[in-house]
Amino acid sequence: MKLTQHNRKFVKQDLQINTWSDIEGYYTNLLSRAIASKEELIQWLKDKSELEAVLEEDLAWRYIKMTIDTRDEDLSSSYTEFVTKIQPEIAPFEDQLNKKLSESSLISDLEKDVAYQIYLKGVKTALELYCDENVPIEAEINEKSQQYGAISASQSIEHEGNVLTMQKAASFLKETDEALRKLIFIKIHNRRLEDIEKLDQLYSELIQLRHKIAVNAGFENFRDYKFKALGRFDYSKEDCFEFHNSIKRSIVPMVKEIQKNRLSKLGKAKFKPWDLEVDPEGKQPLKPFEGGERLLEGTVNMLKKIDPYFADCLVMMNKMGHLDLDSKAGKAPGGYNYPLYESGVPFIFMNSVGAQRDLVTMVHEGGHAVHSFLSRDLELTGFKSLPSEVAELASMSMELLTMPYWDEFYTNEEDLKRAKKEQLEGIIKILPWIAQIDEFQHWIYENPHHNVSERTEKWMQLNKEYGTGLTDWTGYEKSLETGWQRQLHLFEVPFYYIEYGIAQLGALGVWKNSISQPEKGIKAYKEALKLGYTKSIPDIYKTANVEFDFSEAYINELAEFVQNELEKL
Repeated sequence: MKLTQHNRKFVKQDLQINTWSDIEGYYTNLLSRAIASKEELIQWLKDKSELEAVLEEDLAWRYIKMTIDTRDEDLSSSYTEFVTKIQPEIAPFEDQLNKKLSESSLISDLEKDVAYQIYLKGVKTALELYCDENVPIEAEINEKSQQYGAISASQSIEHEGNVLTMQKAASFLKETDEALRKLIFIKIHNRRLEDIEKLDQLYSELIQLRHKIAVNAGFENFRDYKFKALGRFDYSKEDCFEFHNSIKRSIVPMVKEIQKNRLSKLGKAKFKPWDLEVDPEGKQPLKPFEGGERLLEGTVNMLKKIDPYFADCLVMMNKMGHLDLDSKAGKAPGGYNYPLYESGVPFIFMNSVGAQRDLVTMVHEGGHAVHSFLSRDLELTGFKSLPSEVAELASMSMELLTMPYWDEFYTNEEDLKRAKKEQLEGIIKILPWIAQIDEFQHWIYENPHHNVSERTEKWMQLNKEYGTGLTDWTGYEKSLETGWQRQLHLFEVPFYYIEYGIAQLGALGVWKNSISQPEKGIKAYKEALKLGYTKSIPDIYKTANVEFDFSEAYINELAEFVQNELEKL
């Protein structure tokens, strides 16, 4: 793979960003520059875009390094310095640049292009939302939300003389030895109990700060503010409510049937909390690989069979040192693909422990990575800044597109079928959780002055509506009451979660297309990803040849398709 080198034309090649003064001159240049023609306006946008890419990549590396080793105080300080000292200085200039653009008499020439229409809609939204009072509050929120990762990363348990990260410990919950599962669950449960109050307090503080931002910007609540800030131009809160209700009516009963079948095989009347991940037939947990190197090798081999370009993307990332796959002490939890807008070569961060879930995470983040590559040459950084409904379509589709090639990791036919079954059942089971987290957030920010007790009461009500009622939590009620605390999005990226549900529906459509018309299906998927955010979300889905639809009828149709595929296994 040969990549076009993005050489800087506006920002100095050797720029080192230590303080605001290092970049202030670029903003004053853009603000004071005269723009007399469409060509000069486009060049101004390109220069602004280049500056944005440089700054976003600088912040990205600070975040990546901090999450790889949360124990290194210098790395944490470097990230904090940017979000508390540099970003607040940038914000007023960004607002002034947006005003300069929106007030230009030449803007009508740009609005004839669909890509610019969407970009300019985002600029208009930013102008409407900007408020000087919110700049220091945003900085405080950025600093506070970072505490969640540090708290989570510090959680570990001891087992047989070894210190296990929570990710590693969770892998024991798939073991067939119930006594071992129970022991590990209790250790995890007890360790999390230590941080419940700390996380409750942190979340309460974040809610109040976010509510203050919304009120300052003229909104009744943070939900309404955030919907606008996220650029949700293509669907409303009412559509989200329809999604919640469709999931309750169509998917929850399906999950209950899956769980009843598992219970029957386990020979129990109800699950215990440590039974939820174990194979009901007493089979050992799937362990498709050992170590990050094997995970990468196998993933590259699979992607080659779908489209050689997909494989080349990961090979390039590995060559450039843009992969950190294995779980280790001090690493922040979770996994992500961080787009690097200047180089155009993203970074994948993971906590792999050799489990089937890690294989799925790898191809999921690989889907994001491919998306970054396919959209890297779009003209403006803003064209590559994707709404999550589009970003997650890329990643969730890749999970399903790789399934026919999982024999790269599974030579045993039964294990292969089991892995595929776990994946499809997992999709069905995760949809209620996504809807529950989203409905929880709507309530949280519609009722920002609630107390911890009221929050717990609401969460437990939602547990009943979205759960199956098939698990006995006696003695471990606190785990159920605080299950939301393990959802990173609530703390760090509020309202960014329903996108996973929306995109999952789209991904099922992409997979369905790839089965009926393999070549055409993959081509449509790639064409959609190449668009970045230069078309509306429904138009991007249409390019991928899938529906953008939350209705009960459509969700029923997809559920039936998945059920048929499960029966084949």
